[in-house]
Amino acid sequence: MIKPDILGTFARSHVIRGGGEIAEHVREGRFQRSLALIAGLSSILSGLEASYEHYRGSYSRRVMYTPLIASAALLGAGVWAFKSRKAARTVLPVVSVLSLADGVIGFYFHVRGIQRKPGGWRLPIVNMIMGPPVFAPLLFGISAYLGIVAYYLRREDDPEEQTMPRPAHAHSWAKYLPGKIEHENISWRQDLREGRFQKHMAAATVVWSFFSGFEAWYSHYKNNFRYKMQWTPVVIAPMLMAAGVGAIKSRKVAHTWLPAVSALAIADGSLGFYYHARGVLRRPGGAKLALYNIIYGPPVFAPLLFAACGFVGLLASLLRRESR
Repeated sequence: MIKPDILGTFARSHVIRGGGEIAEHVREGRFQRSLALIAGLSSILSGLEASYEHYRGSYSRRVMYTPLIASAALLGAGVWAFKSRKAARTVLPVVSVLSLADGVIGFYFHVRGIQRKPGGWRLPIVNMIMGPPVFAPLLFGISAYLGIVAYYLRREDDPEEQTMPRPAHAHSWAKYLPGKIEHENISWRQDLREGRFQKHMAAATVVWSFFSGFEAWYSHYKNNFRYKMQWTPVVIAPMLMAAGVGAIKSRKVAHTWLPAVSALAIADGSLGFYYHARGVLRRPGGAKLALYNIIYGPPVFAPLLFAACGFVGLLASLLRRESR
């Protein structure tokens, strides 16, 4: 009979070994399949958020359907890229770029929607709170961004010594480029393939933390910050932004403060998801009118988008820094 302590030690050793293998793959840029799948699955959250927000607007414009189509397409592309190397090199980048473009277009329409409200941008606080969520379409871009990054990475089963071929071998026009430009082109793509883009990912963490924190602020402002818990994303978002800026400048901050604050953001987003789900169930009708209460209750998946910012920061802390 195997003793329980032996089983526990065996299980812990496998967990540690598995976690170390994952971290090694991330550091070497060999996690294309995983990141493609994460990009696809995370697009569901953005798509569901957009679907019921636009339902409130009665889908008054056809462009309101585009994030639903884009999120479904990115989900399919992410799952397909997880299974197929060819899809990761062809379908995933195209769908990701189109999804990111859709987020930018949505941002334009949301800005215009605020402008068209009485008072326009002369009453920014009132109209941003009562109008369309201005940065929500850009948060949709997180999944698309991860899909674009996944395109450049190597797959988990690629050999460690595999390197990026020179662009001149793949593109005949590259030989006409000046040597300096060609070298720089090799450098950034090589860095991405080898997991050397920590500062780049830290900068992305800063940008999306700002968007997500701002969305949390005015969403909770509508509710007059009735619960103290509603202040937590508003406080943690600037902390994550500061950690991201520090990680760009300092390797030490990238390996200490950034993962700590990122983990805090993930935990806060998960806890926020619980409170939002509870808020939906506490509305009149509760689970019996689940669809109605999800649409008109607190945005149930919004906290998970905040947690996604923490995920990006945590991912940045595991990467290696750029070669220069």
